[in-house]
Amino acid sequence: MKIKLTTVYVDDQDKALRFYTDVLGFTKKADFSNGTFRWLTVASPDEPNGTELQLALNTNPAAKAYQQAMLQQGQPAAMFFTDDISGDCARITARGGAFAMPPTEVTASTIAQLQDTCGNLIQITQLARW
Repeated sequence: MKIKLTTVYVDDQDKALRFYTDVLGFTKKADFSNGTFRWLTVASPDEPNGTELQLALNTNPAAKAYQQAMLQQGQPAAMFFTDDISGDCARITARGGAFAMPPTEVTASTIAQLQDTCGNLIQITQLARW
């Protein structure tokens, strides 16, 4: 068994696609519609056949409530890992990303957080190497 897909709820799929591809650097994996439903996923360019992140529209009231509560509590909707948090944060900032928390050392890792422009807090993590 393996994890193939996880979901982040967004308030605008086009805006989310721009953020996750143009700012974070993921690649679009799937994008198709059936009526008002749109299936949209991105993946890491380093693992194009790896885990996909679905950018799901938050039109379901439960999804919207969950998304808003997580943001209000300062809880990341997703966490991405890197081996170069300083370099990635500099690249993301140059592409228009704004960090709510710059790279900060915490127990066993360095983390940074930014909003995805679609209603979510995103965390980037670099694990400490001993």
